[in-house]
Amino acid sequence: MPVIAVNGIRLHYKEAGSGEPVVLVQGTGGGHTTWELHQVPDLTAAGYRVITFDNRGIPPSSECADGFTLADLVGDVAGLITRLGLGPCRVVGTSMGAFVTQELALARPDLVKQAVLMATRGRTDALRRAMTLAEIELYDSGVRLPARYAAAMRALKSLSPRTLNDDSGLTDWLDLFELSAHPGPGQRAQYEISKLDDRLAAYRGIRVPCHVIAFADDLVTPPQLGREVADAVPDATFELVAGCGHYGYLEDPATVNKSIVDFFARAA
Repeated sequence: MPVIAVNGIRLHYKEAGSGEPVVLVQGTGGGHTTWELHQVPDLTAAGYRVITFDNRGIPPSSECADGFTLADLVGDVAGLITRLGLGPCRVVGTSMGAFVTQELALARPDLVKQAVLMATRGRTDALRRAMTLAEIELYDSGVRLPARYAAAMRALKSLSPRTLNDDSGLTDWLDLFELSAHPGPGQRAQYEISKLDDRLAAYRGIRVPCHVIAFADDLVTPPQLGREVADAVPDATFELVAGCGHYGYLEDPATVNKSIVDFFARAA
């Protein structure tokens, strides 16, 4: 996979397919390979050129363990789009990646043709702030949780009851979570991004067409907070996907990918 220098760092990216470009932006701790399970195949089959990458904080992109800001991540995506000559292009983000995408749409509308914001929010409420601070304090304490325990807690937080009650399927999820149970120093810096300021008033200035996808059982970015973003962004559309948690784009990829492609078709 190629590496490109943008915004003062090294960014690791990958391309697939041909056609109009779509850039996919991952959430906290997520790497580019997560998109390859379902989104890359479906989007390339729909005729798009798909660009995935590892955010700063996720090797082999620069880890930047000393810290970084949401603005830095926005600058990284802007730099990637500019260096590869993609803009204006479609951008899809999930969770932290959605925070990046909505800020990019606000700051650099010249680079964004359409934006899909999955599992997003425009402010940090009391519970989400407590969850984020707890993750940061746990990391800073140096305590290393047993991988099996960390995987089980991640499943409870990130998956829907439908998935949690599917014994055979859940085993695969737990095995996957155990392999990535311990965050690195770059992920510690990404945690800070989750302490999102109230940006809803600012998002009234977004003029890029936006589509918000929320997941009914999401505990990390609950649907009511995603609805707030859709209400703030002028003319944004909103879809609630039932039976999914924070990883809804992996739990029900067929529904999510259809929602994305249908939204893209409106600007075809």
